[in-house]
Amino acid sequence: MESAALERFHSPGKGSGLRSRQSVRPGELLYRDVPFAYVLSKQQLGSVCERCLRRNENLHRCSQCKVAKYCGRSCQKEAWLDHKQECKCLKSIEPNFPPDSVRLAGRIVFKLLRQSVCPSERLYSFSNLQSNAERLSEEMKDGLRHLAQTLQLYLKTEIQDESQLPPAIDFFQIFTKVNPQKNQSSWLCWDIVAVSALHLLWRMKVSVTCNCFTISNGEMQDVGVGLYPSMSLLNHSCDPNCVIVFEGYQLLLHSVREIQIGEELTISYVESLMPTRERQKQLLRQYCFECDCPLCQNQEKDAEKLAGEERAWKEVKDAVNEVRYPKSKEEWKHVLARCQNLLRSHKGHLPDTNIYQLKMLDCAMDACINLESWEEALYYGSRTLEPYRLYYPGFHPLRAVQLMRVGKLQYSQGMVPQALETLKQAYNIMKVTHGTDHSLMKVLMEIKEECEAMMRIQGR
Repeated sequence: MESAALERFHSPGKGSGLRSRQSVRPGELLYRDVPFAYVLSKQQLGSVCERCLRRNENLHRCSQCKVAKYCGRSCQKEAWLDHKQECKCLKSIEPNFPPDSVRLAGRIVFKLLRQSVCPSERLYSFSNLQSNAERLSEEMKDGLRHLAQTLQLYLKTEIQDESQLPPAIDFFQIFTKVNPQKNQSSWLCWDIVAVSALHLLWRMKVSVTCNCFTISNGEMQDVGVGLYPSMSLLNHSCDPNCVIVFEGYQLLLHSVREIQIGEELTISYVESLMPTRERQKQLLRQYCFECDCPLCQNQEKDAEKLAGEERAWKEVKDAVNEVRYPKSKEEWKHVLARCQNLLRSHKGHLPDTNIYQLKMLDCAMDACINLESWEEALYYGSRTLEPYRLYYPGFHPLRAVQLMRVGKLQYSQGMVPQALETLKQAYNIMKVTHGTDHSLMKVLMEIKEECEAMMRIQGR
């Protein structure tokens, strides 16, 4: 569908929104977008290309900053326009490294200075982006002030005074709402440019702020963060009619149900696995609104999500929150041992439908995969399928990816009929959420075809 088939409109009680000019079937690609600016997450440095966001074990680093790494000369050359000025900034603060939001804000400022036109502004431009600064808590305002100071130090090599700031953009009112101090001279100008970039980062997803998206790979693992102005028009629903997936840094918006002419397009800003109260708290704290969708009003499935003994699931919740993405086999072994001990000690006290038990099973599965313990990985993964079906009904990319992972494990263990059935389920969902042209879908179809060929051989 072309962008002309979508339009900006006033959504009652929500401000601007996005709606379709024509009826839509499940699985239609509604919009394809490139970012205004994006960065690789700090966690993925060294293992993912800074330009194409593809995982690669043989990356070549920038000879100047020695931080940015690329697949090869082609990616490095394409990235140079965005990296040229940031390269000097990264060198100036070494051995420190800026938070993802600060590095992204720096790229936004440099892009504004270049005054370059970006296709991501077709429906909604950078200058139209809204700020909720006046509605933020003092804690959040303090966080922005700290980020503004960090950005000031990060950019000082490239921007020394107000004459270098982006022209014709009035962020002073936003600054006064975020920072009530009325300092004078260039320090005030520094804070204005810092907040002008940082106020954007407050709305779309958990790890960043306003108008940004966490960029994930095909398997829904976070790899970066980007600003897509046109897609910031999408409003939230805990039961949305659209989903977003990524192909590299490219954003793909797909419908997951029938959409009527003039109906608003929605996505979920938060993880729907959370209980209603937790979703509401996060939406209010991070995005400054309360959701009144039917799922929130009915508190649907909350009882199942927190089933079992409260003492047990709180212990598991704390353990899950403590896990950081391991980078070595020894760390993975430690994570797996912790998961095994908790799952064993709480056996009979927590059902697999408890969301924290489910997260622990996912964590144990990931650990086993990284340790190449395929049989045990399949054991944990199989236990997640029913909870995933319960909490991600209909077409949801997370369920599709989980089914694909379990199907691959079944195939590796010679369970060909079971693998084929699981992969078919994944295919039926993924053709809607990802589309048949997505690279992950092509991998899925290859494995599925291998299973079908094996079944034909075995049937002779």
